[in-house]
Amino acid sequence: MLDILKGPIEAIQDFFLLTGRALRNVFRQPHYLDDIKLQMDALGVGSVPIVILTGAFSGAVMGLQMGRALQQYGQTGRTGTVVSIILVRELGPVLTSLMVAGRNASGIASELGSMKVTEQIDAMRALGTDPIQKLVTPRMIATAIMLPCLTVIDDFVGMFGGWLIGKLVYNLDFLQYWSQSWRALAWSDVRQGLFKPFIFSFVISLIGCFYGLRASGGTQGVGRATTQAMVAASVAVLVLDLFLGLIFVQSSSF
Repeated sequence: MLDILKGPIEAIQDFFLLTGRALRNVFRQPHYLDDIKLQMDALGVGSVPIVILTGAFSGAVMGLQMGRALQQYGQTGRTGTVVSIILVRELGPVLTSLMVAGRNASGIASELGSMKVTEQIDAMRALGTDPIQKLVTPRMIATAIMLPCLTVIDDFVGMFGGWLIGKLVYNLDFLQYWSQSWRALAWSDVRQGLFKPFIFSFVISLIGCFYGLRASGGTQGVGRATTQAMVAASVAVLVLDLFLGLIFVQSSSF
């Protein structure tokens, strides 16, 4: 029994050690600003198309279903209220983070795993460069900056998709939809909708780096690390979303 638990416990320990070193490097020189900018472009700007598609269709689906449900009570005009609250509080951060996890956690694991099996990371250590500071910390910082920005894009595109399908199916008024969407949101909703992806960003980037740096066994090991990183990051986002939601609900009740 103890032998079965030994592997997972060691993996969790190594992950938290990696997290601590990556966070510590934020306050240490050098910062590799060029690498951070490069990762912001690769991880953030490169994810914009899939975030726009996800936001547009998820917002359209919500507008369609919420409009149908509210139509039974003669409250179709309230569609914008429901769509905006659900998107900003919950669906926008979670869907954006899941898309980024699927695209970037696997990409990071694949990239670092390839460097690991080809001994580039060992060569980096031999030259006196800290691989955590050079490879992990820039990706963590870039994801932490870009994921909340991507969430804002997803929220706005989703609300626009909800209005578009509502206009086509239920003939929703433009001004009524957007005014109700705006009035329905409180600053607490916005803070919650931006704080969640900020926390998710650390999990996504660090899990991708963790599995990439642990890759072994050639190309098969890289493929295995890529799959494990995507699955672990996606599950971690959903688990963290539950706990963060509980925290926000409890804090708002006081």
